Amino acid sequence: MWLADAGYVAAAAHAGIISFITAASFPDPDELRSQIRKCRKLCEGRSFGVNVSMLPKLVPGEKTAEVFQLIIDEDVRFVETSGRNPEAYMPMLKDAGITVLHKVPSVRFAQKAESVGVDMVSIVGAECGGHPGLEMIGTMVNAALAEQRLTIPYLIGGGIGTGSQIVAALAMGADGVVMGTRFLVAEEIKAHAGYKRALIDASERDTALTMSSVRNTIRTLRNETTDLVTRMEIENPDIRIEDLLPHVSGKIGRLAYETGDTSRGLLSAGHALGFLHAVAPMAEIVAQLEHEAALAQTRLASVITSG
Repeated sequence: MWLADAGYVAAAAHAGIISFITAASFPDPDELRSQIRKCRKLCEGRSFGVNVSMLPKLVPGEKTAEVFQLIIDEDVRFVETSGRNPEAYMPMLKDAGITVLHKVPSVRFAQKAESVGVDMVSIVGAECGGHPGLEMIGTMVNAALAEQRLTIPYLIGGGIGTGSQIVAALAMGADGVVMGTRFLVAEEIKAHAGYKRALIDASERDTALTMSSVRNTIRTLRNETTDLVTRMEIENPDIRIEDLLPHVSGKIGRLAYETGDTSRGLLSAGHALGFLHAVAPMAEIVAQLEHEAALAQTRLASVITSG
């Protein structure tokens, strides 16, 4: 949110991976259309997509259908959905020939997504930055269950930030992985240097889970806001989302990206913080992941041969 713009997504495409413009970052339709067109030009024929994150329940005034129609009109070929069941929008997306990837926090939701016709699912475990769901099922367990219970392609995410983890996910049956936190220090991310420095200085121990009291659990960088919200949730078991909004509004978090002050706001970050060591170009980060994966494959082959 606020970070995945045309420049970042195009950098990912040139590095050999696929990323998604976050539609919610551009609530003005003309601005979203402009980002899509800019991204297509920058990608030079390489693949990219648009993420549409939906609220858990349809609310009056929500313009999800209009966003999907804009994406269709702009001939985007890949869409990532999240937040709630995309079933209502599947006919229009499939009629347009769009490949739909749906993001879920556990395998049981992936099975439901498969039943409504999505092409792929990404399953993000408890270690992920952002929303790990309420059940808090770990990445390794999700990966093993997915191999047993799904027939469509699936990606595994949550705490993944090394090439060896990619190899492990593939060995367990996944078709790929999802990474978010690892790329937050890419040069192409338009965020203040102070924000990126705070992530580099943090470790896998520096995240906090909040907002489970309102059934919207989120893992973020531990800071003054997470400490405050934790106290509020403990002291008031009947707390409402309206009570928390003055402290957790996305607009507050956005300021951190602009100013570098990470003391306030819910700034999504997962356990993969432990793998962040320096700001680098996207292509360099991906190349490092590929190098690590090659080493892991060599180790695995050696084990198999010696066995």
